[in-house]
Amino acid sequence: MNERNDPGAYALPLTLEYGDREITVTPTAVETDRGLILIDAGPAGAVGQLETHLMELGFELEDIWLVLLTHHDGDHVGGLAELLERVDATVATHRDEAPYVSGEREPIKGDGDRYPPVDVDIELVDGVRFPTLAGPMEVVATPGHAPGHLSIYFPTGNLLVAGDALVADGGEGTNGEGPLAGPKPHFTPDMDRAIESVGALAALEIDHTLCYHGGYVDQGTDRIREIHEQLQE
Repeated sequence: MNERNDPGAYALPLTLEYGDREITVTPTAVETDRGLILIDAGPAGAVGQLETHLMELGFELEDIWLVLLTHHDGDHVGGLAELLERVDATVATHRDEAPYVSGEREPIKGDGDRYPPVDVDIELVDGVRFPTLAGPMEVVATPGHAPGHLSIYFPTGNLLVAGDALVADGGEGTNGEGPLAGPKPHFTPDMDRAIESVGALAALEIDHTLCYHGGYVDQGTDRIREIHEQLQE
């Protein structure tokens, strides 16, 4: 898998058993003056690999002060309760995702065997910005894959952390690698809103993209516009 670490932003690819299959996912760590922001916590069992990656980069797990969840799916949140046993971190997600994370609602795509609920400390909305060593980190609402799905944009480096609004894992039989593509319809309850979200991302100035499924892709605005046009056909 291709992987890029921009100054202050670090891809953390994890390969784990999830359900009845092995998956590779890519949380992101972002440096700030207070420590690290972790974008997505990974599925259950992810903490060990997260800690190893961070140590290789010169950080400790305890440097995480904020966990920002792009949405409430189990492969993004399932390891959060275990992580919070190790670190004293604030949890933030979109206000429409918070009830699923906290246990007030059952996950939309769950099968009844949900991950441990976790309290959400900060409910985010579109446009919120955090100062980081990678420049301003902007929250971009990209609903569709989940009601309050978020993507994260770094305008200083033209970097998009797409969550599941875009993917680059190529599907089955591609060893987890592929070109930048739109959200997977099978896992996207509201595809119409998801297509609108891709259009919103196409309006940003993006040079490279980090997908949760597929990792780093050296593609940006031009490819995202193509994807949006194809999805509208």
